[in-house]
Amino acid sequence: MGMRLGLNLGYWGAGNDPRAHLALAQEADRLGYSVLWAAEAYGSDSPTMLAWLAGQTERIDLGSAIMQIPARSPAMTAMTAATIDGISGGRFRLGLGVSGPQVSEGWHGVRFAKPLARTREYVDIVRLALHRKPVAYDGQFYQLPLPDGPGKALRLTVHPTREIPLYLAAVGPRNLELAGELVDGWLAVFLAPEFAAEQLRHVEAGRAKVGKSLDGFDVVPTVPVVVGDDEQACAEPIRGYAALYVGGMGSREQNFYNRLAVRMGYEQAAAQVQDLFLAKKHREAMAAVPFEFIDRTSLLGTPDRIADRLVAFAEAGVTTLTVAPYPPPGVTEPAQILAHATHTLRVLVEALERAGVGA
Repeated sequence: MGMRLGLNLGYWGAGNDPRAHLALAQEADRLGYSVLWAAEAYGSDSPTMLAWLAGQTERIDLGSAIMQIPARSPAMTAMTAATIDGISGGRFRLGLGVSGPQVSEGWHGVRFAKPLARTREYVDIVRLALHRKPVAYDGQFYQLPLPDGPGKALRLTVHPTREIPLYLAAVGPRNLELAGELVDGWLAVFLAPEFAAEQLRHVEAGRAKVGKSLDGFDVVPTVPVVVGDDEQACAEPIRGYAALYVGGMGSREQNFYNRLAVRMGYEQAAAQVQDLFLAKKHREAMAAVPFEFIDRTSLLGTPDRIADRLVAFAEAGVTTLTVAPYPPPGVTEPAQILAHATHTLRVLVEALERAGVGA
């Protein structure tokens, strides 16, 4: 199975124009990208963006990366998935994730305890609903209908025309195993071809639990891309993103991305980045992120160098390489940023063709 390309639009907000997201989505659609993904944290929500884009694109799939599990009841998620899939003509992919303790408890008021068990129940109920079975469930976190009231086990009134693919965002080993067991694909972050086998081993263990192999399982990392002549300079725009996740996404005790960097062999650097970030020394934290960590988990440099790295990602087992275009240093005007992002999408198509690893 060859590797396909996706586009991660990330979050809309923080001053950027949703029309730029639309223009980029339409360009990816025209270029034959297989899927575009929209994210949510505590700003714009992903389903609204995807529904808006569904009406203005033709072929490209539309994926949530992610819809937050603590933000919605599983039944609401099933309703939303069925609706977007229906209005888009069967192009929706449902990516789910537990988010983190700060967002789950601070923004949604949902306890973060036992995220794996909660995810298992949530996926069970979403599937029940999407298969149009009466939604009756007796779990630790979800009881449907409530046992002491007038509720009844209802059936989704929308008739999904296909099996909507389910994905999980997963970082830690146990969550990776759960993704392999429960769903159709893994939404990865900071995936390095040199470390992917260690992560896929856990996914494979989950697949084996239900009598499946990795065949047909979609491995979908989001990979930052900066095109330019100097890969060291190309790494600079990504430093803020890497420092935020490794240093500040979560608390000192509970940062999944920091633990991932440690498992990848960057224990000393990960501790330094976190210490600096939590001390609000953000520039120093950015500078402390090793170039090698950024280089392994991104696509940096000339089209030829990017083509070589695409081969490495494909050989590591990636099936849908989702790109997040970053502007090169010094490019700050919105029109220039969009032009560079559009150029990056085209470079990736040509590089994949040159690499000979496309689907």
